[in-house]
Amino acid sequence: MRAVIAVNGKIDDYADLARLLRPDDYLIGADGGTLHLLTVDRWPNVVVGDLDSLPSETVASLLAAAVPVERHKPDKDQTDLELALERALQDGASEIVLVGALGGRLDQTLANLLIVAQRDWPVSVRVVEGDQVAEVLRGPGRLILHGPAGSIVSAIPLSAAVVGITYSGLEYPLQDATLHFGSTRGVSNILAAPPASIRIDSGILLVTHSLQASAQ
Repeated sequence: MRAVIAVNGKIDDYADLARLLRPDDYLIGADGGTLHLLTVDRWPNVVVGDLDSLPSETVASLLAAAVPVERHKPDKDQTDLELALERALQDGASEIVLVGALGGRLDQTLANLLIVAQRDWPVSVRVVEGDQVAEVLRGPGRLILHGPAGSIVSAIPLSAAVVGITYSGLEYPLQDATLHFGSTRGVSNILAAPPASIRIDSGILLVTHSLQASAQ
């Protein structure tokens, strides 16, 4: 089951969101992210959060429609997204996609990306923003990248060091390389021969992949 969690960040193009959502997706509204789903005429399967970003009339409408609402106290120790991720796993998700996780408040944007990296989630967790996808690769591991030739791929180390980085199918190769935290060496590579792959021996690597070819 693919779970899609709508987070209370920015969505610039709701047509993109509508195209992304499948009829059989399990939809979770993380507090105010619920409004993104309602904007594209999709009811969430469940809403999770302290509900400080949802109008009271929206909450009433959800309850009237028998949508389960998992309400938490405002002084909770976890963000609404973290609670929604745990709910997705509890409900049997085999894959999780986050939408609306970027934009808006900078602190929330950074926190949302780091939540994906904070632990070794038992299923794939991807952040989708328009034509861009971000996911975390933990070593030892390998990530397969699909998309058109010429699309942009960036690899950003999130641990002190990422060791044994090897690219296949990217224009600027790396072979058993090491990237340290803060390095920009892995930014703006080009997918030359899809499907490409990135393999690492150890560490945590944030990989972003543009689904459109570069204009450069």
